[in-house]
Amino acid sequence: MTGLINSIKKFLGNKNTVTILGVIIGIGVLFFFYNYRVNEATTPTKVPYAVREITATEEIKEEDIKWTEVNSAFLKNADIVLNKDELIGKYINTGTSVPAGGLFYKNQVVEKSQLPNTIFDEIDDGYTIYALSVNNHTTYGNTMHPGTSIDLYMKATDENGKIMFGKLIEGIEILAVRDAAGKDVFNADGAVGSPSELMFSVPDDMYELFMKASYINGITIVPVPRNANYQPGEVKTKEYLKQFILAQCAEIPVE
Repeated sequence: MTGLINSIKKFLGNKNTVTILGVIIGIGVLFFFYNYRVNEATTPTKVPYAVREITATEEIKEEDIKWTEVNSAFLKNADIVLNKDELIGKYINTGTSVPAGGLFYKNQVVEKSQLPNTIFDEIDDGYTIYALSVNNHTTYGNTMHPGTSIDLYMKATDENGKIMFGKLIEGIEILAVRDAAGKDVFNADGAVGSPSELMFSVPDDMYELFMKASYINGITIVPVPRNANYQPGEVKTKEYLKQFILAQCAEIPVE
């Protein structure tokens, strides 16, 4: 036994032997990690795909989804939805569609409230959507958000050349803020665009008043935010400013 131990010590004490063992161990380690990385990259992963073509603004239902396997390496470079719970009940974003057999990219899938025309679904009878032209400056540095209330002031010049400025309507709730392309300024991914329109719902007679004002030279409508404690009530119009607008418009005879 002692002789065997001495032989092993002598064997390991040889520099050439240590070098060879080091090379063998190094190759073994490299081989292990190489195989590990290859297996990790090529291991198939199950992902949902569309059974049929799902077009823009369509709801994704459970029967629209099946599963397939893709290479794991592909998923590292593609922002693919992996969980069906992130799909069912969601909608396909505008400007895109998912073909039959196609995978679901995260930027294609949105909540219904994120679709541009969703706001029209909840408008009461006798109300109309009005879009007020704005920019970053008139929205106080793009700080006007959907769900908040604002007042609308009017600037005009009277028949004597004097400037008028007063509150035309108070208590308007913003439904959406759109950019010049008609997309929501406040995106779900956190990106913020440049405001071009404030959209809100008003009774039909107020909508008509706004449209008449928009065609009269010299009239400017200015949005002004309310404080955080403001509780919106009935939308009110200042009668004097309303009559000023109507006085410059022809009445359409009722048949």
